[in-house]
Amino acid sequence: MTRRFTVLLFDGFSNHCLANMVEPLRAANTLSRQSLYDWQFCSLDGGPARSSSGLQITPDATLGQGEGDVLVVMPSYGFLQLDVPEVTRAIKAAARNHQKLAGLDTGSWLLARAGLLDHCRATIHWDELSRFEEAFPAVDAVQERFVIDGNRMTCSGAMAAFDLADALIRADHGPLLSMEVAHLLMNRGVPQAYSLPMKSQDTLVNRVLRIMQDTIEAPIRIQDIARQLGCSQKKIETRVLAELGTTPRALYRRLRLNLARKLAAETEQSVAEIASRCGYENASAMTRAFRAEFGQTPSAYRAG
Repeated sequence: MTRRFTVLLFDGFSNHCLANMVEPLRAANTLSRQSLYDWQFCSLDGGPARSSSGLQITPDATLGQGEGDVLVVMPSYGFLQLDVPEVTRAIKAAARNHQKLAGLDTGSWLLARAGLLDHCRATIHWDELSRFEEAFPAVDAVQERFVIDGNRMTCSGAMAAFDLADALIRADHGPLLSMEVAHLLMNRGVPQAYSLPMKSQDTLVNRVLRIMQDTIEAPIRIQDIARQLGCSQKKIETRVLAELGTTPRALYRRLRLNLARKLAAETEQSVAEIASRCGYENASAMTRAFRAEFGQTPSAYRAG
């Protein structure tokens, strides 16, 4: 099922904040070859919204026409001038057409003014946190990068918007896809970046990932990885499962096939050459694994 976002923009919105929310969702769609997420941009009156750096976006609809799963409120700069009854009424009305609400950067202020964060934990840009606490005592204001409290989501700024998007992808589709999205956005367009490692929050899992990525062309046994790291295979299996929700063997295969997918999309190498680069003895074996993982052959993926 596609999760639909309605992004409410105001003049002065942050390009950085907007990109850090939407680009991870776009990357999740790209990697999965599915429409996991969809979004439309709205303004109060349907007119263009100009960012703090002058980028102008023509909305897809007025706020009143927007319906979806998540309403994202994004004012950024000049938010205090938007703290008026007209804006409050519009946000309250739009909230009724969405299951979840998100306030990015200073969007938390407008949600709080509409009473939509009462008795919820929430954050805002840390420069405004003290004023936020004083203005809205019914909100449990906290100094965190982002907060998800039931169907309310808030984040403290542009960089934290990426963290929030990553958390949503992880919750919706698992830790592997969220890690792959972060890896894609770090590496995209860097020709020799295949060796730049994906990152986990677990130190041991990070070390496992490093060895796996260094040996993609000539995979080794999980027990040999354990021997290199001076721990048991069982410990690796337990930590990988807890952190990424999969087995080390499946993780290894996924890393190899992710590289195969990248090579199929971005190079003219033959399927046999790709198979060799990804540690498969022959093209047929790689093609079978590729189809099982991604639902189509490497040739079909390349053509699509």
